[in-house]
Amino acid sequence: MTPSIPLLTAALALLGPSGPARVPDVAEHVAEHTAAVAPARYWTAERMAAARPLGLLPVLGRVAGAVLPAGSRQEHQRAAAVATSGARWSAGGAVARTTGRVFLTMDGVDFVCSAGSIRGANKDLVVTAGHCVKDGTGSWAENWTFVPGYDAGRKPYGSFAARRMFVAGPWSRSGDDSYDVGMVAVARQNGKHLADVIGAQEIGFNTPRGRPAHGFGFPADPPYDGEKLMYCAGDTKPDPHDQTYDQGLRCDLTAGASGGPWLSGFDQATGRGTVTSVSSFKYSNDHGTMYGPYFGSAAKTLYQTAERA
Repeated sequence: MTPSIPLLTAALALLGPSGPARVPDVAEHVAEHTAAVAPARYWTAERMAAARPLGLLPVLGRVAGAVLPAGSRQEHQRAAAVATSGARWSAGGAVARTTGRVFLTMDGVDFVCSAGSIRGANKDLVVTAGHCVKDGTGSWAENWTFVPGYDAGRKPYGSFAARRMFVAGPWSRSGDDSYDVGMVAVARQNGKHLADVIGAQEIGFNTPRGRPAHGFGFPADPPYDGEKLMYCAGDTKPDPHDQTYDQGLRCDLTAGASGGPWLSGFDQATGRGTVTSVSSFKYSNDHGTMYGPYFGSAAKTLYQTAERA
């Protein structure tokens, strides 16, 4: 696999009133990878159907003061399957086009996630969870392909393969859940940019916490099958365990919804809003709350780097 390429290797310094002060270089905030474009023949209908939902991140939970150990990814996927509710998005609008399924290969195994198209200078930008792009400190995904507007096996806008992949530095270095966000610049399709084909949602940073959000995705563990766009909606809240800087949203979506966009200021009539997070993890003792990373300065740096790719 092609090794990751730091965006900047030299540290910068600024002179302040008290003398030189070191400014962290971009490589501390962003890790980059040049993707090998997946062969068009790789993602056959059979492979797509067989791809596994990439599990929501396994995170420690607490019950009556006791700490529950996080299990393996497979164990967490089984735990996530107890979720029983969620609503299908049937109102159409922009979100039905800009949200899609991601098909990827991680360490030789085919998986599925969710993602969304966002506005960027290159007009080819997709946002998702970091663990849908890079396995924490481990491997980068291969054969990464975005299928916007996916619906029961149909690909109304075609498929867009990754060309450049980016994750937040703390996610790449240590798998820090607070920075579980990834962005991917995709290749053009028949000479057309992604945003020109399906449009794009706005993206926001350092927005007020606690605001309502709509979370979208394609959950694929029972009782869902990954074939339809689902959503949750409600107020966001802080992580009650103080283990992350994330916000939580009452949501029973299961594995496969990872990376699905959270839209604030969402207009149900037009299907437009501002992406302020993505689905990341659930605590092992609370399957009814999805957590997503807060898009602060690190996410903004990630975005500013990725939109220039």
